[in-house]
Amino acid sequence: MNKNQVKGAAKDVAGKVQEEAGKLVGSKQQQVKGLSKQISGKAQKGVGDLEQAADDLAKK
Repeated sequence: MNKNQVKGAAKDVAGKVQEEAGKLVGSKQQQVKGLSKQISGKAQKGVGDLEQAADDLAKK
């Protein structure tokens, strides 16, 4: 795993927590921020996945 994969997964989880916290307290703003953080995390993890695939191909 590379740093983008780890950081992206962490952002995704943090976004899920933030979204659920927003639901519990009834804050649409926190829910939206959580969803945004999830999207950002998934994108960053995707970049990390591509980097990992490129590294794996280069080693072959």
